[in-house]
Amino acid sequence: MTTTDEARAQDRDIPDIDWRVFPDGTERDTFAAPSGGLARVRLGSAEAPRVLLVSGVAGSKEDFVRLFPLFAAAGYRVESYDLAGHYQSAGAGPQNLDPPRDHYDYRLFLDDLIAVLEDGPGPVHVLGYSFAGLLAELALAERPELFASLTLMAAPPATGQVFRGVKHIGPISDMPPHRAAGLILWGIRYNLNRTPPLRIQFVRERMTVTGRPVIDDVVALMMTMPDIADDVARVGIPKLIAVGEQDLWPTEQHAAYADRIGARMTVYPTGHAPCETAPHQLVRDMIALFTGS
Repeated sequence: MTTTDEARAQDRDIPDIDWRVFPDGTERDTFAAPSGGLARVRLGSAEAPRVLLVSGVAGSKEDFVRLFPLFAAAGYRVESYDLAGHYQSAGAGPQNLDPPRDHYDYRLFLDDLIAVLEDGPGPVHVLGYSFAGLLAELALAERPELFASLTLMAAPPATGQVFRGVKHIGPISDMPPHRAAGLILWGIRYNLNRTPPLRIQFVRERMTVTGRPVIDDVVALMMTMPDIADDVARVGIPKLIAVGEQDLWPTEQHAAYADRIGARMTVYPTGHAPCETAPHQLVRDMIALFTGS
């Protein structure tokens, strides 16, 4: 286990990378989920404890490329998949359900997540990134036996219309989901977070594949998050909230939510994506959570 200073030093030295390239030995397949085929990647022994990393709105499994070799080297089976409608799972969606539905909804994403969790030994250590943190909380409340631990990385520390708590724009966030989604995509496209060149090149490439309807629907879901915090708190597994100092939501809100659900909390000198910019620190703290150290 690396020390805090060693992990920070390692994170300061990470170069920009080709975000489409996973480590040697990574297995790729298409998982037959209720909503359709989901692009999935896995690395590590099939007998090892499982770690499932789930990306958020407009994201993909590639958001976790830096974490894969670290978890595998520590003896875990690390997995991720693209949410329905996203990137290489763009063909999965409500049109494939029986009967078909018109929109992506919480039930669709939850049924897919639960199916992935059930596809292998359990319980599973789960990280939900941003929107996927909300999904992970809903799945935990519904199927707690599937979870060994829960990490919420940069997930909204709120219920209801979660964008109201976002720094600076919270007071003006009550707008139609299509317009809110457009603002989010505009910020990504024009690289307001000053993402490194290879990273923003991949993000823009991914945006040409992920359909706008799923982004609109997910943003609408984030404006209607049920309050299940007490249900999450009652599940007696280790929980972690992992955020950057410059996250979209203020650190104080994350701290209050951590208290409410009984979670540890770690704060990194970074922004909304610790998996990209603080991978060694994040994996160190998640493994400490897993092992109770």
